[in-house]
Amino acid sequence: MPSASYRPVQKALHWAIFLLVLACYGLTYNEVFFAKGDPIRDLSWWSHISLGLLLTALIAARLLARLALGTPPLPSTMSGMEVAAAKGAHFLLYALMIGIVGLGITLTWLRGDALTFFGLFTIPAPVAPDRDLAHQVKELHELCADGILVVAGLHAVAALWHHYVRGDDVLTRMLPRRSAR
Repeated sequence: MPSASYRPVQKALHWAIFLLVLACYGLTYNEVFFAKGDPIRDLSWWSHISLGLLLTALIAARLLARLALGTPPLPSTMSGMEVAAAKGAHFLLYALMIGIVGLGITLTWLRGDALTFFGLFTIPAPVAPDRDLAHQVKELHELCADGILVVAGLHAVAALWHHYVRGDDVLTRMLPRRSAR
């Protein structure tokens, strides 16, 4: 019988990605507190890029883990519409995560900046700077970032609804304290 819980590596990746998305989002709005040219504002920007690169690696690891380990079955009490909604929400979350990091990398390069991961390595821009296109990509990046907060919020509300109203294990199968069977 398949496990009713995600594997520990899947749980760790889920929660690490959640925290990184929040950190990246927070760093974006941190810049309003500092003037252009302020070293702390620049540090926030480069930290955002570094965390975004870490997020890229963790998303790739999460996709590989999902392919290799699968997912636990959903409760049999869920209707076909609920199953379709759950699968659609997961697809949308993955699409938004991939979109956010892809657009973020593209945006950095279109601004004429190199990607750097906490100063450990640098990936130079393979394209010429294009401020107009960068502005459009920035808008898409921000739209995806806002979108993931909305979809992740609905995802969390659905998990809580399943836990407290339906009384099933949808929420607990992703909680860190529950191990795979």
